[in-house]
Amino acid sequence: MVRGTSRKASAYTVAPKFDSSNCMVRRIRPVRTITTRSQLKNSSDFFQGLPLEVFHIILDQLSVLEISVFCLTSKKMTSCVVNFISTLAWKSKSILKNIHNTTFPGQTSAGEQFRDLGLLFKRCTMLLPTKERLKFILNKFLQVPCFMLEECSVPNCIGLVRYGVFLQTLIAGWDEVECHRVFIFLCDITNLLNRIQSVITGKPGLKGFEELELRYFCRKVLLDLSPNQLDCQFWLLCLLKPWPLVHQAHLLLILYGPLLSEGSISWHDLVVRGLPQDALWDLARAILLLFNKPDVKDWTTQSTLAVFAEITAIPQPWHVENVARLLVLCGTKLCYTVLASRALCGRIKEIAKVIVYIILVCEKDGYQMTWAVKLVQHIHMCFKSAVEKFIFIHQLENMFSEVTKEFYEIYVAGNHLDAREAFGTLCLLLHANATFHAKFLHMMLK
Repeated sequence: MVRGTSRKASAYTVAPKFDSSNCMVRRIRPVRTITTRSQLKNSSDFFQGLPLEVFHIILDQLSVLEISVFCLTSKKMTSCVVNFISTLAWKSKSILKNIHNTTFPGQTSAGEQFRDLGLLFKRCTMLLPTKERLKFILNKFLQVPCFMLEECSVPNCIGLVRYGVFLQTLIAGWDEVECHRVFIFLCDITNLLNRIQSVITGKPGLKGFEELELRYFCRKVLLDLSPNQLDCQFWLLCLLKPWPLVHQAHLLLILYGPLLSEGSISWHDLVVRGLPQDALWDLARAILLLFNKPDVKDWTTQSTLAVFAEITAIPQPWHVENVARLLVLCGTKLCYTVLASRALCGRIKEIAKVIVYIILVCEKDGYQMTWAVKLVQHIHMCFKSAVEKFIFIHQLENMFSEVTKEFYEIYVAGNHLDAREAFGTLCLLLHANATFHAKFLHMMLK
């Protein structure tokens, strides 16, 4: 073996090798001088070797989203991040500071900031059981007045919207069982069910402030920010199921009923006068959310019909125009189902009056009168005998006359404003009557 090597070849070693003639020759083999990634120490060890204060200074320079990425590296790093975000200084900076502002420094919107917070807490607790996750996460927000019921003194506080963004980001992808645990935990820390009970068992409007607080909390945190109809339906049923039918109807009106210009729920107007369609649209959407999913456990089509009947009698039987407009907004399927179920129960005069007002609503709100004609045809077909069908048509025609007389009497006896409104409605009703019968005869004689 030759010992001498040049300086240039000093990084190489000499290895013996036998050729085909069994003579020993030299072979130069490089020495490994590069360490592979697997040979490196865990990257988190570098940060853990730093003094805690220095590591916190590093984390403090990062955004919420960047901090959440650290949680994906190792359990040790997750533990370090959890300790950091548990400090009062971080909580004040990332949650409390500027909570009522519409934007955060360096953020497109405050909603983005709380979405990132939801992602951070989701990642740093993903190895914990659901109960422990919720206890850690939601307890961090207990001392934030804006996230609780009746505790923030700032007018028109947007904290609940922030809370909703955070919560919906946190639970995205969770199954129904886990989400139900979230609801139970949320009820425990906010005393939500007791607050609901104190409102829905009393007279509508008696606790106006509590009604609005309940409405805004449930809508902003659970319902309005749900990513799809199934999630919204899940939260709505969680809120409704603990109560009897009449209280379910009361709660639906608190959550989705029409509001007055000053913000309170318009209980009185539902009874005494017709409301515009935009005042009833949210309520119609909520009813459809329940009606269009009859396969939900413990909730059937009959449940929706029963709640609808209760809704239109709170606080007293509604003005018929409001009942008719709500049915029109709910669409053909629900409208027909409600009226047909009442027709089969023998309540022909009642549904005849509702149909007359449906025809009036179609005229007022610009709906095609053909829709009302087809609705009457379908209801007519649900009667089995010729006698029942004749009674239905006869009651409907008589009701046109009765409603016309009612508006005329209001016009004659009312004050200037009432008379003016009644006369305008009377003219619309007469025109609607003529349009309806023209369409009806046209379809029958084709």
